[in-house]
Amino acid sequence: MSPNDIVSFLLTELPYMWRDAYLGLTPRLTNIWRLRHGSFEYIYDDYETLEMSGVVPFNPIAEARLVGALGQSKPTKKVRDDYRLKGWIGPTEKMFGQLWDKGHFIANSIGGAVDGLEANVFVQRRDFNRGWSEAGKRYREMERYCMEHPGTFCFSRPLYIDLSARSAFLEFGILKNDRELLVECFDNRSSEPPLSQ
Repeated sequence: MSPNDIVSFLLTELPYMWRDAYLGLTPRLTNIWRLRHGSFEYIYDDYETLEMSGVVPFNPIAEARLVGALGQSKPTKKVRDDYRLKGWIGPTEKMFGQLWDKGHFIANSIGGAVDGLEANVFVQRRDFNRGWSEAGKRYREMERYCMEHPGTFCFSRPLYIDLSARSAFLEFGILKNDRELLVECFDNRSSEPPLSQ
């Protein structure tokens, strides 16, 4: 199978596999959409529309959230759209605390965006997002590979343990030039030790 055939297969099949897995783990009604932005496709559960249209009652715990994003890296010299990122939800530390950042599922440096697609933003552990932890260093190394090798197939898939949009884990994968599919699952839960009771 050629590299192009592998990419075509993954682009076609992964969205359905992710949707089915997501439906099996999500104990509420879903409203899944497929959106294209640049060289990436985003699979998004637009739960808020169900609430606004009255299909389901308002639930303060259930949130709209990303099911997965996939595509091919397209590095850009475009200035980051931080003005939208800063405006998303409010000041980061005030809303989430100093251990968290607003991260991109697909990095701006490889073709991800916020402007017009807030579905690409999530609450991410700061040490993970900034490459301070060992896991963060591996994550940043994978993103760097995508940036240094335009056209690299990559994906980001959050895994949830509740109904919120805050992912507990993040699966990130890249298809390297030697046809090796490298997939890592990163812990995005709080790095704080539990409070003693």
